[in-house]
Amino acid sequence: MPKIVVPEDRRKAVSEAVVRVVREVGVEGATLGNVAKEAGLAIGSIRHYFADHEAMMIFAMDQLDSRIGARVALRADAVLAADAGQQTLVEDLLAEFLPLDDARRDEAVAWLSFAVAARTRPAFRGSAEARHQSMRQLIVRILREAIARGAISENLDLEVESVRLSALVDGLTMQAVLHPESTTSDLLRRALRRGLEALR
Repeated sequence: MPKIVVPEDRRKAVSEAVVRVVREVGVEGATLGNVAKEAGLAIGSIRHYFADHEAMMIFAMDQLDSRIGARVALRADAVLAADAGQQTLVEDLLAEFLPLDDARRDEAVAWLSFAVAARTRPAFRGSAEARHQSMRQLIVRILREAIARGAISENLDLEVESVRLSALVDGLTMQAVLHPESTTSDLLRRALRRGLEALR
């Protein structure tokens, strides 16, 4: 019997190949040919599932965003349900955004490449902005929960703090991506912890 190909599964497999190529050679290197080779497919097969190169790239961005968002949300649910210690509640949750292991580092490298490309590629901007807003919203959720538990001050300006903390996480992530040898996981955690001291 011929193998049955599920279109959505094939599209996701191609998007994962896009992320791997972007991680290795950047957005500019993610040509149809390079992605097809990475996915083990013919270029014609790629074109069968995506209208054009732009559609493939946007789908890959959205899939990566969904994967990161689902993992972070799952971690947030688990930490909040486990009644984490007051002192580490916010730190533990925000640390999930950081590239503290190889898998998260690979995600960060790919996402940073997409985000930078969105500055000059209008088609990418919607996905990049959605990712930014979802991160800010999750940070606000974390802060509200921490306030409700008495872990941080109830007088915080959540809008300002969400911007400050997202900038902190973005900055630490960028340093880890650009300078992985000198930006260790332990250093990232310690820098995050220091940045959170103003919340107490």
